[in-house]
Amino acid sequence: MPPGLLHRIRRGAEPWLGLVLCVVLWDVALVLTQVRWLPRPAQVLLGVGELLHRGVLFKHIIASLFRVTWGFLLAVGVALPVGFLLGWSGRASRALAPYVHLLRPISPLAWLPLSILWWGVGDLSSVFIIFIASAPPLTLAAMNAVRHVPAVYVNAGRNFGLSTPRLFLRILLPAALPELLSGMRLTLGISWLVVVAAEMLAVNSGLGYLIVDSRNAGNRYDLVVAGMLFIGLTGLALDQVMARGARQVLSRRELLGAEEP
Repeated sequence: MPPGLLHRIRRGAEPWLGLVLCVVLWDVALVLTQVRWLPRPAQVLLGVGELLHRGVLFKHIIASLFRVTWGFLLAVGVALPVGFLLGWSGRASRALAPYVHLLRPISPLAWLPLSILWWGVGDLSSVFIIFIASAPPLTLAAMNAVRHVPAVYVNAGRNFGLSTPRLFLRILLPAALPELLSGMRLTLGISWLVVVAAEMLAVNSGLGYLIVDSRNAGNRYDLVVAGMLFIGLTGLALDQVMARGARQVLSRRELLGAEEP
């Protein structure tokens, strides 16, 4: 066996051992306490099989991903330019930043009555809720990313005669990129949290709707826990995709930087 292979196998097996331990503890706790309202792991597994057999599980996952994608992209399209402006211009920051700070603590669910009034019950309402939840934190992340760029970089660019657009593309954006990508990753997590809550009230599809519908249709808590399980798995997958994309972007930026004279 090659040196280090056993160590890598052990490290790879540790998360699975932790999962098995949690499932065993869950089952043993239910057996000892005789709790009936919480399903046992085997019942949840059968519930997952039922959702797959009915062909509705992936339909709900895709519906949730569809809303998150559009809400998040809309927030990126609006929040990044505004955040860059607030980070670059002190005058714009003094005029607009207080209102962004005012919007950020408002719970996205507080917007739900107005969202349904404006957009009705459907995808548009959920997309708006995701947008309103994602835009303020992403704006502040972009603003702080620009502000944290060392002034010596900006001054060097100006000394070389770079115009404002070229200064932004060659200096500000590459220097702010790590903090900006980190903010986008956190905001995507917020979007996923919000879509599940919005789907419990404003639409008739998605993982949030699956949970509410399973509870209302005969207290099927095995399906409720199955829905929660796939919310966690899908959110984890989204986070990993975003983290991998961020690493590739930063790696490419370093390669491009190395090629510059």
